[in-house]
Amino acid sequence: MVVLHRLAVPVSNVGIPDKGEVMNVLLSLGKIRARLILAISMILLAIVVIIIISTLDSEGARVVLTDYDASYYPFTIQNVMWVFFFLGFGELLYRYMQARYTMATVKQHLLPEGESEILTRKETMALYGKVKHRSHFPDDLPSILKKLILHFQATDSIAQTQDLFSSQVDLKYNRMDTDYSMIRYLTWVIPTFGFIGTVIGISMALSFAASSDPQAATFLAGLTEKLGVAFYTTLVALVMSAILVFLMHIVQSYEEGSLFKLEEYVLDNFINRLYNK
Repeated sequence: MVVLHRLAVPVSNVGIPDKGEVMNVLLSLGKIRARLILAISMILLAIVVIIIISTLDSEGARVVLTDYDASYYPFTIQNVMWVFFFLGFGELLYRYMQARYTMATVKQHLLPEGESEILTRKETMALYGKVKHRSHFPDDLPSILKKLILHFQATDSIAQTQDLFSSQVDLKYNRMDTDYSMIRYLTWVIPTFGFIGTVIGISMALSFAASSDPQAATFLAGLTEKLGVAFYTTLVALVMSAILVFLMHIVQSYEEGSLFKLEEYVLDNFINRLYNK
C-alpha cells in the first residue's frame, strides 16, 4: 500500500460551485438572509400571480381562485392562501438549493479516491490546510472534514473519529428534519384557511337567507352563489396543499439522497483511508 504524500485531486477551486448562479449567491448570504430574500421574493411573486388571475377572461376562474367579486377584494381568503402557498414553495426551493450544494461539494472530489491511497496524520493536516477556508455552512462537507481531521489529530483514534462522523451525520439528519417544520406548518395552515373560508362563506349565506325574501326570484341564485364561493376556498386550499406535499416529498427525497452521498463519500474516502501508524 502506498502512503499518500500529495493529494491527487486539485482543491484550489473548491467552494460554492458555479459562483455565477443565483442559488449559490443566495446560499453565500447565509441561511437567515437567504430565506428572508426568498420569502420576500415569493410574496411578490404571489402578488403578481393574483394580479394575473384577476385579468383572466374567465369570470369563473377569477371567482374560484381569488374570490374576485367579493366586496373586500383583494383581502380574500384565497389571496392569503396564495401567499402561503408561494412561501412554502420558497422554503422548498431553499431546501433544494441546500441539497444541490451538498451534492456539488461531493462532486468536487475533496478527498483522495485512488484504491491504494491512505491518509496519515501528516496527510490529514495537509488536507486540513486546503479545506479550512472552504466551508460556507456549519455542517457542509469541508466543515465536517475539519472537525474529523482535528479530532483524529487530537486522539489518533480511527474508531473515535468514525464515532464523531456518525454523530455529525445524525445531527445533520436531525437538522434537516427540523428545517422542514415550517413547510409542514404551511401544508397544514393552507387547508385550515380553506375551512375558515368555508365557515365564513356559509355564515354569509345564512345571513343572506335570513335577510332576503325566500319568494324572490333571485333568492335561490344568490344563496347558491354564496355557498359556491364558500366551498371554493376549501377546493383551492386542498389543491394547494396537495401540490406542496407532493413537492415536499420530492425535495426531501433528493436532500436525503444528497446526505447519503455525502456519508458514503466520507466513509469510503476518508474514514476507511485513515492510518495512524
